[in-house]
Amino acid sequence: MKTVIFNLGCKVNQYDGDALAELLTKKGHEVSLKLEYADVYVINTCAVTAEAERKSRQAVSRVRKLNPNADIYVIGCAAQHGARAFSDKGVKYVGGTAAKARVADLPEGVHVCDIPAVYEDYGFGKPMRTRSYVKIQDGCDNYCSYCLVPYLRGPSRSRSPESVKREISALSDTCKEIVLTGINLSAYGKDTGSSLTELLTELSDCNARIRLGSLEVSVIDKDFLKATLKLKKFCPHFHLSLQSGDNRVLAAMNRHYTAEEYRERTELIRKFYPDAAITTDIIAGFPTETREEHFNTLKFAREIGFADIHAFAYSLREGTAAAKLEQVDDAEKECRAVELSELKKELRKSYAGKFTGKTAEVLLEDVEKGYMTGYTRNYVKAYCRTGKSGEIKTGVCVGLFGDGLLIE
Repeated sequence: MKTVIFNLGCKVNQYDGDALAELLTKKGHEVSLKLEYADVYVINTCAVTAEAERKSRQAVSRVRKLNPNADIYVIGCAAQHGARAFSDKGVKYVGGTAAKARVADLPEGVHVCDIPAVYEDYGFGKPMRTRSYVKIQDGCDNYCSYCLVPYLRGPSRSRSPESVKREISALSDTCKEIVLTGINLSAYGKDTGSSLTELLTELSDCNARIRLGSLEVSVIDKDFLKATLKLKKFCPHFHLSLQSGDNRVLAAMNRHYTAEEYRERTELIRKFYPDAAITTDIIAGFPTETREEHFNTLKFAREIGFADIHAFAYSLREGTAAAKLEQVDDAEKECRAVELSELKKELRKSYAGKFTGKTAEVLLEDVEKGYMTGYTRNYVKAYCRTGKSGEIKTGVCVGLFGDGLLIE
């Protein structure tokens, strides 16, 4: 039986999809992650923004065009948020963010389960990409005023260190890069009396490059950074969610830090890793945000010198505190998002240019316009004239090229 798993949204969904693929393979399915003709489709949905939720619903129509007679199973955040939007489309099964492994039994009906109090560990899949994601945590307790995720994913739950180490051990001799990921990675261990710092100290014998997913600034301290130094091939890339560089807006977002505290943590990182890539997320047009506060964010981002910015316009999510605030005009939101995108290009180019003339190690992944492309340990996109996917190539950065660097 041919089965396609279509993952939308975050890296956690990709990981869950890979684990589900392994369960289905063991049951005799031929599994693909490409949207192609199949007997069964599993759509792993996202609801982080209204657009992500729309695309999740649209995915049902997309797979029906590939095979009108296929059985369709829908799971994930959008299904958790609005099961009826999918059951009304006549799909065979609607689940949520919990008990995703149930899909391997090909059930029927609507079964959005209660979110468990502990981490659901239903095994892990074989690497299906050049870099491997290892999920170590699920859920979130932050309740940022713009975000639905805590309501859909539940409280923070940590995977046991033994389980994490077992998977990394299985990967470390063949996989070139492992990315630790979670819904709120920084909260790892808070529910079990451990911490992300403690986990990193137990991974010092890993032979693969280790990269960290999105972090909160609260996790950055000397002990944490010392733990990263003990890893054999740590990637000095810190994705620290900012969302705004204005203190009033940060308070309205229910983010638990100030711009000054954020700056202090970036300065600490650079004491340990002078060339570290510090990347971030910024929301444009958060409710009540003024033009002056937006300009404060632009100024702050330039001062920090981010290596890259994921900038996006605020998306209203009913049921969140921010949905009740005075909204910024849609045209103004888009204008601010464009200004952030222009700054992103400027800062990305500036950061990449710092490596001209230096030696870099690149994990090659794809082919683009005749060049092999991949990313350095600092997560700068690199172009190479030769090489093959999955190879780590070391060379000199000869200069800016495309949206990254040319390595020879």
